[in-house]
Amino acid sequence: MAQEYRQIAVSEPKPFVKWVGGKRQLMQDLENNFPKQFTTYHEPFLGGGAVMFNLLTKKPQLSCNVSDFNSDLILAYVTIRDKLGKLIESLENHSKNYHKDSAEYYYQVRKQEPKQQIEKVSRLLFLNKTCFNGLYRVNKKGQFNVPLGRYTNPNIVNKENLTAVSKILQSKKIKISCRDFEAVLGDAKKGDLVYFDPPYQPVSSTANFTSYTHRDFTEDDLERLAKLADKLHSKGCYVLLSNSNSKTVKDFFSKKYWKISSINVNRAINSNAQKRTGHKEIIIKNY
Repeated sequence: MAQEYRQIAVSEPKPFVKWVGGKRQLMQDLENNFPKQFTTYHEPFLGGGAVMFNLLTKKPQLSCNVSDFNSDLILAYVTIRDKLGKLIESLENHSKNYHKDSAEYYYQVRKQEPKQQIEKVSRLLFLNKTCFNGLYRVNKKGQFNVPLGRYTNPNIVNKENLTAVSKILQSKKIKISCRDFEAVLGDAKKGDLVYFDPPYQPVSSTANFTSYTHRDFTEDDLERLAKLADKLHSKGCYVLLSNSNSKTVKDFFSKKYWKISSINVNRAINSNAQKRTGHKEIIIKNY
């Protein structure tokens, strides 16, 4: 059955989850900052995968080494790649039950803690499509805690995109791992591109959002990242990094070989629509 779904792919793959800090709106800026040529693409904070999917659409034979610390997210990538048919069946069941009584079913599923692979992934995708603003957030115990969103007819299954994603992930040149970002140092070689898109440093006391996993991304982690980036630079890698327009970030990347440029962005998850515009982020690179 999985093979049958792969054969109907007709679209370019796009992120199958809405992820805080997703890069679809910045894609043109990032493309403008990619090196003209590189060997293998490494992305240790994979998230929704917008940058990887964009690159693979243009270069299907590109070697990619991608990872994330969020084990549920990485399980979703692997399941879409390997067990698409069963996953779609499970999502179709969620969709059917959701449309009978959206609120009751949503909170019922949110309380569940399934142990089986298909059920775990379909729950994550279902909650992501139906929760408030598609916001992925967990508490200190690792429990998903976002309320129900206001949707009339959410696309819970999205068979066409899942099929496109599954098809492109079949490439033997794509390696997907669940691990800490520092592990990339052992894989990246001279001429490779390493793109870092970590949870952003807060630019104000109320802007702190790092709860992608139950372990927050701290300033100490940012310092580890900066030291790792310096080591990758010395290996001859192309290093590209996105972050908030924060003095802390700029201070960690103050060596003369880091080039910093700012870009205008919108914040899609702010509950106040008037506060979603007029923000700046920075792009840092060593080439």
